[in-house]
Amino acid sequence: MRLDRFIANLPQLNRQQTQRLLVERRVRVDGEPVTDGRHEVRVFSRIELDDELLQAGKPARYFMLHKPAGWVSATEHDEHPTVLDLLNEPDKHELHLAGRLDLNTTGLLLITNDGQWSRRLTQPQTHLPKVYRVETGEPILEEYIEAFARGLYFRFEDLTTRPARLRILDSHHALLTLVEGRYHQVKRMFGHFQNPVLRLHRQSIGPLQLDPALAEGAYRALRADELEALQRAVADASSADGLADGIEPD
Repeated sequence: MRLDRFIANLPQLNRQQTQRLLVERRVRVDGEPVTDGRHEVRVFSRIELDDELLQAGKPARYFMLHKPAGWVSATEHDEHPTVLDLLNEPDKHELHLAGRLDLNTTGLLLITNDGQWSRRLTQPQTHLPKVYRVETGEPILEEYIEAFARGLYFRFEDLTTRPARLRILDSHHALLTLVEGRYHQVKRMFGHFQNPVLRLHRQSIGPLQLDPALAEGAYRALRADELEALQRAVADASSADGLADGIEPD
C-alpha cells in the first residue's frame, strides 16, 4: 500500500492532513523520515507519526529447507506430512512455500512469510535457473543434450519447454538446469526417451546453493548476503530471455 493511503485511512486524518504531515517530515518508515506519499509500505514496515507508533511491523522470515522424500510441498495435506511440519517456528501458519518440489523429490526448498518476495521468485517471467541432480534407470545419451537445449513438445499443454542445459556426469547421472517449472517436467523430459527418473534432487535456485551442512529435514534462515544475491538474480533473470541470458554456464 502507498504510504499516503495508509495514513489517510486512519480515522483521525484526511488526505490533506496526510500531505502536510509528509511535507513536515513527521512520518518515519523503518526509522527514516519519508516525504513521498507514493512510498510503498507493507506489513513488515514499522511506521511512526511523531512519537506515535502506527504499525509495529512484523519480521520478514526467509528459510531454506533440505526437503526429504515423502514430505509434500504444501501447508496442509490429508495423506502426507507437509514440509511445514519440519519447522519449529512460531506462527507457522503465516509461512508459505516459494515454489514446490514433488513428493519424492529432495533438495532446496524456500519458505517465507513474504508474499511479494515469493511471487517475484516464482512468477513465470522470472527465468531464474534451477539446477537438479538426476539419476535415471537407463543410460543418459548425448542426444538428450541437444533435445533439451532445443526444447521438448508437451502435447497435454500444447507447449514447448524452454531451453534447458544438461550436463552428463556419468552413464546414469546428470545435472539439469531449468528456467521454468512445469508439472513433473524433469520426469516428462526424460520420459520422452523412455528413461525413468529414479531420483531427483534440487541443488540450487539462482545463486542460492543448498547448504551442504543441512541434513535432510533440516532448515535454517537465509543470510543477508544470500537474500541480496537472490534478489539481484531475480532482477537480472526477469529481464533475460532464454538459455543465453537466463542460465549461467556450469
